[in-house]
Amino acid sequence: MEGRGAPTEVLLQRPWLPVSVSGCQLLAKSWFGETAYHVLLTDMHCVWEERMDSAAIQKRAQELNRRLRAPVKAFFSHLCEVAQPCLSGSDGRADSEAQISLTRQEDGGNVSMKLKSELAGLPFYWEFDCTPAPVTVVCVQLVRPLLAMSHLLQRQVKQLGGLLVRKDAEIQDYRENGATLSRERLQTDVFEEQAYKEDFMSKALPLLCSEQQHSLDLDGEFQHLYAAVTQTRKRKRQTEEEPPPPTPAEELDLLASSLGASVSSEDRQEEEAAGAKTADRPTVQQSLPVTSNAAQRPSSKPKKKKVGLFR
Repeated sequence: MEGRGAPTEVLLQRPWLPVSVSGCQLLAKSWFGETAYHVLLTDMHCVWEERMDSAAIQKRAQELNRRLRAPVKAFFSHLCEVAQPCLSGSDGRADSEAQISLTRQEDGGNVSMKLKSELAGLPFYWEFDCTPAPVTVVCVQLVRPLLAMSHLLQRQVKQLGGLLVRKDAEIQDYRENGATLSRERLQTDVFEEQAYKEDFMSKALPLLCSEQQHSLDLDGEFQHLYAAVTQTRKRKRQTEEEPPPPTPAEELDLLASSLGASVSSEDRQEEEAAGAKTADRPTVQQSLPVTSNAAQRPSSKPKKKKVGLFR
C-alpha cells in the first residue's frame, strides 16, 4: 500500500508547470501513484498542498458520489485522466466533458479545485482541498531549487563577462596589428562590467515590475535548468548515502585477514578431529559391554564453520 503522498525526492523531480483555472494563474506540480497522489499549487504568494492515500481517496469519493461503491483502483485511473491534464496546463484533455473550477479563501486560506466528469454514464465529482504547505515543503520544493538556479546563473554571467573581456583584448590586438572592420556597423564598444550592470538594472527592473503578473510563464529553458539542478541534487544525495569503495590496501588487508582466519580454523578442526578419534578408541582395561555401548554411540564430528569471505 502506498504511503500518504510522494517521497520528497520523487516529487522534487516533477516540474513546476503554469496552469490557469477559473482565471487564476498558478504554478502546479503533481505526482499520481497507483492509488495515491500529491499536489502542490502556488501563486508565488502562498503554497498549497494536498496528500491523499488510498483510504482517504475512498472516503472522499463516497462523500462526493453517494452511489459509488467501487474500490479505489476501479475509478482512480479515471481521476488521473481528468485531473492530470488540468494540473499540467494541457489544453487537450482526455475527457472533453470535464469541468473544473477553483475557489480560494482570503488571506492565504485553503484552495479548493472541483472537478466534474462522467464515469460509466454517471456524474463523477472530485475535489482537491489544498491547505497551506509547511515551510519545509516550500523550501525543499521551491526555495532551494530557485536559489541553486540563481547561483548557477550568476556563475554563468561571471564567466561570460570574463569571456567578453578576453574577446576585447583579442580584438585590440588585431587592431594594433593593422586589422580593420569591413563593415562599420559591426564595431562594438569595450565591455565594462560595472557600467553594463548599472545600465541593465536601470532598464530591466521597471520592465520586470510592470510584467510581474506574467512572471508565472515559465519557458523551456527555465524548465531545463530546474530539471538539471534537481537531478544534480539527487545524484549528490545518492553519492553521500553510498559507502565509499575500499582502497586497494584495505582490500589486501581484508583478504589477508580472511585467509588467516580460514587457516587457523582448519588447524582447529584437524585438532578436534584427532581428539575425537582418540576418544572413540576403546582402552585395554574396558570390558566388552562398555566397548559395545561406545560403538553404539554416534561419534561427534565437528561442524565446519564458514569463515572469512564466505561468512
